Amino acid sequence: MNIFYEPSAGKSDIVTLDPTESGHCIRVMRHRTGDQVEIVDGAGGRYTGQIISEDPAACDIRVIGHERQITQPDRKVHIGIAPTKRIDRFEWFLEKATEIGITSITPIICSRSERTRVRADRMHKILVSAMKQSGRAFLPQLNEPLKFEQVINGTAPGSKFIAHCVDDDKTDLLDVAFSDEITFLIGPEGDFTEEEIRKALQNGYLAVSMGQSTLRTETAGIMAVAAAFFKPHT
Repeated sequence: MNIFYEPSAGKSDIVTLDPTESGHCIRVMRHRTGDQVEIVDGAGGRYTGQIISEDPAACDIRVIGHERQITQPDRKVHIGIAPTKRIDRFEWFLEKATEIGITSITPIICSRSERTRVRADRMHKILVSAMKQSGRAFLPQLNEPLKFEQVINGTAPGSKFIAHCVDDDKTDLLDVAFSDEITFLIGPEGDFTEEEIRKALQNGYLAVSMGQSTLRTETAGIMAVAAAFFKPHT
């Protein structure tokens, strides 16, 4: 059964998909009146619906069943990550992190960042697509880009970690004790500066190592997210 996203699902018996989802439903998937589809609201709600109008700009669906997703991750993972120079690599990270179950993502602008802007609308579409493709019902929160200093001086949820390549005292990623809520910082292709690392440590972040290889930004991001979800609770 095809899955469509509508955040207002569950608030009434009739759900109207936005133009993007309506076009995908009617023009691309060629659904017709009477067809049954699945709807997710991005907050854990899963609904079965029946199409009652074939408008490709505003498809109406009658909700005929409701099931709350029971596989919501019991560990919340937040990541502040520098957008990559090649935006397709950052988009790949967004897609895979969503499939794994990340909670929220904050693009961070660092001293060595080669990209300081991202298209929020395009990023949102990637998150929605990845959520639907992976059968999830929870849409990660995509925050506005923030400067590095804003991130480390702000309130970061749970245990806080920074991954960097500087040859310094670091704890192996798989040796740290993860709490039920975690915040990671992943730097740009040129890594964090020593000053940024120092400030993060002063603000309660623990430096972690991801092995001997020098990882791309997006690879390090995925490794952090995967480790957080696959490491058992202590």
